[in-house]
Amino acid sequence: MKHTALIIAAAACLAGTRARASAGGLPALWQERIKCTVAVEYVTETELERRPTIAYGTVVDSAGTIILPSAAIDLRIAPRQIRDLKVHVPGDPEGYPAEYLGRDAFTGWHFVRASSTILNRLVPVTAFNGPGEARELGLADEVWGIGLRNKDEDFTPYILQSHVALIQMLPQRTAIAQQEVAGPGLPVFDREGRFVGLGASSFGQTFLEFSGAERGGAPIMLVNLEESSAFLVAGEVLPYIARIPGSVFGRPLAWLGAYGLEPMDREVATFLKLESQSGAVVSEVLEGSPAEKAGMKARDIILGVDGKPLPRFRPDRVVVDYVERLIAARAPGDAMVISVLRGSSRVDLKASLQEEPRLVREADRMYFEKIGFTAREFVYGDAIARHTRADEPSGVVAHLVKPNSPADIAGLRPDDWVKEIDGASIPSFAAAAAKLSEIEKDPHRAETVFLVSRGSDTAVLRIKLR
Repeated sequence: MKHTALIIAAAACLAGTRARASAGGLPALWQERIKCTVAVEYVTETELERRPTIAYGTVVDSAGTIILPSAAIDLRIAPRQIRDLKVHVPGDPEGYPAEYLGRDAFTGWHFVRASSTILNRLVPVTAFNGPGEARELGLADEVWGIGLRNKDEDFTPYILQSHVALIQMLPQRTAIAQQEVAGPGLPVFDREGRFVGLGASSFGQTFLEFSGAERGGAPIMLVNLEESSAFLVAGEVLPYIARIPGSVFGRPLAWLGAYGLEPMDREVATFLKLESQSGAVVSEVLEGSPAEKAGMKARDIILGVDGKPLPRFRPDRVVVDYVERLIAARAPGDAMVISVLRGSSRVDLKASLQEEPRLVREADRMYFEKIGFTAREFVYGDAIARHTRADEPSGVVAHLVKPNSPADIAGLRPDDWVKEIDGASIPSFAAAAAKLSEIEKDPHRAETVFLVSRGSDTAVLRIKLR
């Protein structure tokens, strides 16, 4: 009975919206729907600067939860570096406090929550979905969306209109309009005002540039960062808006440990008579990972998961994102049956997913002003990138090097691996921090010596402190 009442109420709401649309047309729909859009402003605080950033997002629930596109926040930024988070209502120059909730690995969205002071000015996009399943779009359907101007124009909203030109699996079901239809992270609606999608990252478009000095045209790529012609359809958005991370680092995070996936070559697929599906080739199986424990090997070709073959994707590279999303959608402890082709044999491997090892954005960091660099904890991903064992003495990584500092003048560069300090190996970040702090506090110290690794090269750097 309660479920039936909700359906009736939703139908009445949609009928009311249609009535208002017929009475006031698009302007009436517009005035309602801009309330689910916001601009999010934050400052990234590093050792050297405070860098302001603005992203656009969509309100998804009555608690003031907002989703931002993956590109809105650099994954190298630690959550503690995100300061002064504010939410701006379109057309209002004043910003209101907000909280960063974290990033969901499956969708890629960053979640932010607005303060209670502006909840009465926000409307979740779900209010414009209507009853039942998300509406399926068709080719040539008319769609319209919202863009926001810059901060110096008070984030004034404006309308964009187009028609659906193509619908494709990338690997999420994505519609591509004939022209820009919304800002990345902002909603798209149909003629009746029903929510049908969320603006995706803008696609680059190739043009030919001609000049009098050239006989032919030179190809150039233009990317519109503020507007996009591509959008995730509502069916790829609505089921996942409740995936609010349990921590600012997005944990729990499921981990398989099949590294460097690549799409199966088309000629190989033809030879193996696998033209009707896609495959992902495993470049490396990480030590101690669930994939290794399940018996996976390098050069295995993943063809299916839990008894279902991988769909056929075009372009081929989309299959890598698809497999990674299958893993990210699960939780540590979940089991996966992975079907692989090894040589001429098909093998089913049962893997039990684990919690992903510590990430770069979770790593401990400390800035040393006298030397002029930030030392970062060496994490599992660093060991993989440098083809070394994660359980060996790890040293630290140079996360930031201050320009014209003693470290910079000596030749230290970001991402250099500092393996020894003054001839002593560094077993942990704590040991490195203690050693570097001691050097910083010694007013008579003239230099310190770092043994660093950069790619396949090793160098001794003498850092003059005075």
